[in-house]
Amino acid sequence: MDTIERITRNALQSLVPPPRLQLSEWIESHVILPEGVSAQPGPVRLWPFQREIADAIGDPTIERVTLVKPVRVGFTTLLTSAVASFVANEPAPILCLLPAEADCRDYMVSDVEPIFAASPAVAKALAYDLDGDERNTLMSRRFPGGSLKVVAAKAPRNLRRHNVRVLFMDEVDGMEATAEGSPILLAEKRTLSFPDRKIVLGSTPVHEETSNVLRAFAQSDARVFEVPCPDCGTLSEILWNAIRWDEGQPETARWTCPHCAAGIAERHKPAMVAQGQWRATRPDVKGHAGFQLNALVSLHANASWPQLVAEFLSAKQDPTTLQTFVNTILGQGWRGAGDELDADDLASRGEAFGLDKLPPEVLTISAGVDVQHDRLECTLIGFSQDETALVLGHEVIWGQWDDDRTWSELDGLLKMRWAHPLGGSLGVEATVIDSGDGSTMEAVMRFCGPRQRRRIMAGKGVAGARPFIELSRSRKAQAARLWLIGVDGIKVSLMARLARPGSVRFSADLPPVWFEQLASERQVVRYSRGQPQRRFERVPGRRAEALDCVVYAIAARQVVHVNFADREGQLKAGGLQDRPAPKRVIRSKFLSV
Repeated sequence: MDTIERITRNALQSLVPPPRLQLSEWIESHVILPEGVSAQPGPVRLWPFQREIADAIGDPTIERVTLVKPVRVGFTTLLTSAVASFVANEPAPILCLLPAEADCRDYMVSDVEPIFAASPAVAKALAYDLDGDERNTLMSRRFPGGSLKVVAAKAPRNLRRHNVRVLFMDEVDGMEATAEGSPILLAEKRTLSFPDRKIVLGSTPVHEETSNVLRAFAQSDARVFEVPCPDCGTLSEILWNAIRWDEGQPETARWTCPHCAAGIAERHKPAMVAQGQWRATRPDVKGHAGFQLNALVSLHANASWPQLVAEFLSAKQDPTTLQTFVNTILGQGWRGAGDELDADDLASRGEAFGLDKLPPEVLTISAGVDVQHDRLECTLIGFSQDETALVLGHEVIWGQWDDDRTWSELDGLLKMRWAHPLGGSLGVEATVIDSGDGSTMEAVMRFCGPRQRRRIMAGKGVAGARPFIELSRSRKAQAARLWLIGVDGIKVSLMARLARPGSVRFSADLPPVWFEQLASERQVVRYSRGQPQRRFERVPGRRAEALDCVVYAIAARQVVHVNFADREGQLKAGGLQDRPAPKRVIRSKFLSV
């Protein structure tokens, strides 16, 4: 009887499938990082805080996973490994959504293709013959039971043709609403026909008020990663306000336990992270797992606390670099400096310097010119070695925009040089002139064309997430090259700097109306197609010539590359005097035939 029972029991057990590996276990068993993709090639070894994120992605009872992430926590590898798991174990239509086409190409070439090729389980799933019209492309892979497509959020047509069960979206804070609405919502609609859909969304947050990832995280169970204090054993989240260091000594950085106030050195971090746990702060939410991390728990060598303190000390002087630190290291959204600038407060900061009395720290000068129909307005800004901006003066040239005498007077201003207290003299090294007005553009182009060697550039302001300055790709025949000015990005940086006295300094010679014009716009959040967007709006009743000139001067500064140590030496030696422009040499093609 015992023998019969044993045989029956063994037969029944053979019919029960083996327990399924959790996603974290499958990744560490099957995904391999090749050389060139990782500094530590070989089988993936997830960090402790990555495992629960992976298991949530693989959990069929969880429909959504949101990750608010910094850099240096291995999210890209985790994302690619999760995609590999679905390809090998749960074949289905899979879509990866990234902000731009270039991001898609880079992700496929740098991550997906090498990792998939190095991992036998995934390579085997992809190794089959394609029939008929089915074919693999750079952005598309087909396999038995499913497909993988990587598309850009900028083109709504990319999202119309696909119905998918698994949706991965990375860097969603870099995705802007299109003419058809939010690409995130459009992508999510492509999953509605699948009751067992999976939506994974992650990003480094940018602006707190408009962050897509922070908005999604607020709807999740909001998990935070806590580690035990080596002294008292209490679990706590490692936050930036608990990092301490001795003045001027980043290498002394330590974490202060909020419970026992013990100072914990960096050497304890690996053991603390290994014992860390995720805690849901909203456990009542089901089916949506949210994770928020900062780089203070990263085990990368370049994410040690002393290293991060050194980066903070370097970044804190400039609001632009400080925002990058807050976004990418602390994993937090940036809060704007305020809705509106105070013109009287800005004017009260005037100092006793100007074009005829250059401060010794000014080592390069740029100019921005705004074109009106009856005048040209020009602001000249000096920059120091630490990139402090010193507004030296503002000149108004009265005259019609189509009168050659008006432009001749501007040319004379831009050729001027001013005595420097160290010796020698400085002149304007780069200028951007507004050519955005259709009626004045031709005149601006005619003026800038012959003066391009002097870095006198025709500029056109463009909204949205753009570089401060970039050359237009337009092939239209023009007298001068057109430069596109990312006015929104410059204004965000400028507003943040103006909110911190000392980052931008002003000559006391500037008139009160100039400061009113500088404070002529404010940052607001407006909803477009259901999505919050940050934008600049004019304060009613104010003109904006001074603000435009400053924006163009900052853009012009970007094309000047100065070795400040050499520049100081040249000035002290009495160099950089006014010198005639070199004669143009016309070379015959005869000798090169």
